[in-house]
Amino acid sequence: MKFFYELLSNEILIAAFFGWLTAQILKTIIYVAVNKNFNPERLLGDGGMPSSHSATVMALVTATGLNFGADTFEFAVAGVMALIVMHDAMGVRRETGKQAKVINNMMDWFMQMDSDISPEEKLKEFVGHSPSQVFFGALLGILVGFITCNIIG
Repeated sequence: MKFFYELLSNEILIAAFFGWLTAQILKTIIYVAVNKNFNPERLLGDGGMPSSHSATVMALVTATGLNFGADTFEFAVAGVMALIVMHDAMGVRRETGKQAKVINNMMDWFMQMDSDISPEEKLKEFVGHSPSQVFFGALLGILVGFITCNIIG
């Protein structure tokens, strides 16, 4: 029982969770506003504005810095991890999404030629982020980290 109490009172973990949750909710709202339809996959899915990966890790970094200081190994580890996650979101994962879009278009073309490719086999195209999505996710994470630490701490 002590473990769960400690887990639920971990300010850094709570900040990271709320960074992710806030980004996912905003991402869904933005998707609905732009596309005029609700897609429940956006609530948990990857890709889109803002980056929930960036919001999560930057809330983690912010809360770590506020709790331990910027000159600590905890902050260094969180910061380096955040840079890796955000770089990956803009690099490999973004390219994967572009490739998925091309492959899905090819599958549509093959289906028009009466091929037996199933439409259920389409690849996810929302997997990576543009630099602006990562930037705004990072800003959101910093804001959530500060708010969380000020409310809980």
